[in-house]
Amino acid sequence: MIQELRAATFDDAIGGSPLLVDFWAPWCRPCKALEPILEQLRVPLARVNVDEEPGIAARYDVLSIPTVILFAAGEARGAVVGLRPRDHFERWLAEVLPAAEVERDA
Repeated sequence: MIQELRAATFDDAIGGSPLLVDFWAPWCRPCKALEPILEQLRVPLARVNVDEEPGIAARYDVLSIPTVILFAAGEARGAVVGLRPRDHFERWLAEVLPAAEVERDA
């Protein structure tokens, strides 16, 4: 089950360990296709419904969905826009995740 983030829970959720946040909407077909791909990745996952939380989406310039952002220690470390295959996400995470983890441990 993917954790749904709201304005009241968002900052706490992204404030610690690396967390993938999927910006999505229920009417978005690519968003629905992306969900099982994201669930296969070995990174904690949460999501934000952009229709219900437009302020969070605007804060991170999410103009197109799906958009997946990796957060660590309260900061965005990278983003992927659009539906991509699992291997694309794995390569992307191999690049951005080590830097996020190193900075967090420092």
